[in-house]
Amino acid sequence: MSDTVTTVRPGTAAARVTQTAQARTQQQDAPPRPARPRDAFFDNAKYLAIMLVAVGHAWEPLREGSRAVTALYMFVYAFHMPAFVIVSGYFSRTFDGSPARLKRLLTGVVVPYVVFETAYTLFTRWTSQDPDRPISLLDPLYLTWFLAALFVWRLTTPLWRLVRWPLPLALVVAMAATTAPSIGHDLDLQRTLQFLPYFVFGLLLRPEHFRLVRRRTVRILAVPVAGCALAVAYWAVPRMDYAWFFHADSAPELGVPLWYGPVMTLAAFGCSLVLVCCFLAWVPGRRTWFTALGAGTLSGYLLHGFVAQAATYWGWYEPAWVRGPVGAITATVVAALVVTVLCTPSVRRVFRCVTEPGMAWAFGDSRDRRAGARRAAP
Repeated sequence: MSDTVTTVRPGTAAARVTQTAQARTQQQDAPPRPARPRDAFFDNAKYLAIMLVAVGHAWEPLREGSRAVTALYMFVYAFHMPAFVIVSGYFSRTFDGSPARLKRLLTGVVVPYVVFETAYTLFTRWTSQDPDRPISLLDPLYLTWFLAALFVWRLTTPLWRLVRWPLPLALVVAMAATTAPSIGHDLDLQRTLQFLPYFVFGLLLRPEHFRLVRRRTVRILAVPVAGCALAVAYWAVPRMDYAWFFHADSAPELGVPLWYGPVMTLAAFGCSLVLVCCFLAWVPGRRTWFTALGAGTLSGYLLHGFVAQAATYWGWYEPAWVRGPVGAITATVVAALVVTVLCTPSVRRVFRCVTEPGMAWAFGDSRDRRAGARRAAP
């Protein structure tokens, strides 16, 4: 019997199948691509933003009776969460709903939300702030609102990349939300919709836009602009409700006419964008001692809330001296130190099982499953 050699002609279906099989083999045999180096600028920005979040929470019990602390509080709240949301939007540009992206959404957002929503509820019961509060995944408590919002924002990312005018549309949605108290607070949807324009704005940004705000001219201009904003905040303390910067309530819930909502949405958006530009202009672009902490901002964000709530429960703000300038400075320094420690790699490793779980047991590689099915087939 003679050997038979089968020749596959180019362009045929058999040739295409052979080429596909060869390409898969080459991909499997190729060495893994090295991880893309982290951008020091964004790690610095995330750390500084999360530090301001912690400092803002430390100032909350000190606002009453102190116009200076309240002005600083209003000034920081005008840009620290918008900056964080804008950066989150920028890094969500590649979300396309693929299985790999959905897996990352579940492990990096949904699982931490479930864990910390439960943990904060139990902690609130223990501190007797609300001893009968039920565990509800539809009612985000304290810091967990951001994870619920991020889940919604990322799921809608393909839509915002599809429409022709995403930012104007997002602003219209946010403006309409301020006129509708009936939206309610399930999944903190009111805040999710009002912060939506910042996320969409981040989706539209490109690296060259961040390079623009880091120019020397912008850095110099940022100083007087921020100074004027701080002076306006001090002037506005007795004249304006800073709750507008929380983006958590509608106009009727804040006790103002309905038309205030859309107007304040646009005004707050413009003000916040200017201050975010000032903030980013001051962020170092080189590696610093805190650059590595930017990778652990999620753990710092989710964990520092327990310390902030415990400080009130344990009476740290009760001594009279805490209500003075020395107390405000001390609270600021302590909050910055606490969140810095919580962002360190060692703390991040300890809590990675709930903040960044791999969950390999819950997910399998689709190619491996198909290969196993073929081997099991008769």
